[in-house]
Amino acid sequence: MTGTDPTLLGILIIAVLFIALFSGMPVAFALGVPSLVFMYLFLDPAQFDMTALVMFDGVNDFGLLAIPLFVLMGAIVAVTPCGADLYEGIHRWIYKLPGGLAISNVLACAIFSALCGSSPATAAAIGTMGIPEMRKRGYPDSLACGSIVGGGALGNLIPPGVVPIVYGIATQTSIGKLFIGSVIPGIIVTAMMCIWVVLYSKWARKRAAVPIAVEVGAGGGPSGREFYGEVSYTFKERMAGILKVSPFMLLVVFLLVVLYGGYATPSEAAGVCAIATFVMVILIYRLRSFKDYKEILEMTVRESVMIMLIIASSFLFTTLLTKLYITQAITHSLVQWQLNKWLLMATINVFFLIMGCLLPPVAIVLIACPILHPVILAYGFDPVWFGIIITINMEVGMITPPFGLNLFVVKGIAPYVPMERVLLGSLPFAICLMLGIVACSFWPELITWLPSKMIR
Repeated sequence: MTGTDPTLLGILIIAVLFIALFSGMPVAFALGVPSLVFMYLFLDPAQFDMTALVMFDGVNDFGLLAIPLFVLMGAIVAVTPCGADLYEGIHRWIYKLPGGLAISNVLACAIFSALCGSSPATAAAIGTMGIPEMRKRGYPDSLACGSIVGGGALGNLIPPGVVPIVYGIATQTSIGKLFIGSVIPGIIVTAMMCIWVVLYSKWARKRAAVPIAVEVGAGGGPSGREFYGEVSYTFKERMAGILKVSPFMLLVVFLLVVLYGGYATPSEAAGVCAIATFVMVILIYRLRSFKDYKEILEMTVRESVMIMLIIASSFLFTTLLTKLYITQAITHSLVQWQLNKWLLMATINVFFLIMGCLLPPVAIVLIACPILHPVILAYGFDPVWFGIIITINMEVGMITPPFGLNLFVVKGIAPYVPMERVLLGSLPFAICLMLGIVACSFWPELITWLPSKMIR
């Protein structure tokens, strides 16, 4: 067995891995079981006996503490009306823009994602209120659902996000730099989504032979008439809407400042933000019910354990590849081929876009990035830049079929909307994310400039 060609052995192992993943087995076990089998067959018994220690070492990293803390922060926000208040507060300021409610969806998702770091959680929190409100005011179902699917995809791109943390741990890249590096791309992609909404809304207005308007009020929302945003709010009402959620928005600013200034590690910042969020929801929303606290803890434990098990199993998998010299063989082969660096990057992007449609982002990053990391370094790519490109790729996968999780989250919120309408509405937002990849490839400084200015 020791004379087996590492490349052929690697193909066999990865083939078995994908069979396990597509069998419906939980991702952590789909990674762990094939790893144990091949370790038993191809490594000596002493190394096989170290399995438990290898898995423990995979999660014994201070940087990983940021994941359950950010998950806790998101769970605290998710059980309160913070998402609805955030949505309403933004809408009161931009309601006069064409497609104002849809833009409110996107912007509320962008801000809410900075509080929870999860794409499905963001889509669920904002979509629960946003989709019914848009349909009530005559917005097309495709735009109503698409803006939530697309806005929710900002969950990992707007810091903090789980994918950059996992990528940072898997490749030993600074998580703080990854967070800061995603700020400008996040703003650009959000702006492109908002521009699309405005253009589509103007086109829909012109296309309508008779202006579409619906009466709202009488318990159905703000009084007045609205066609893509024709209601009126006083300055006092606008301020009241935004003041309630301003502490949470300031918390996002605080997080970016401490990371950019090098005053704290991501794990330390996550701890402070989680405690601050907990205190704020108690003071603002009077969160005192034991049921709410139980729900927060259950959500945190469930999601954190799932992610940590995947990380532990993936560490076992990458250790297997390293021990069998598979990673080194793949790296050597790719470097020897001397491909054009941008052709290589285009191929990697296509690979990640396809995988993003089929597998969870965390699993993809943990499987592929340890293998590709030496390759991108050999070709002269910045690992922080590559990490953000991968993050955007993963977000495209969250909103594209057949397994785009955000699609099913929105379908669950709005079961009365046919899936084809949800898919049609999400397509332009997926294109916006892809344009973000193109922009960051042509101008890498969009990602690398802020991290290069960090104090440490």
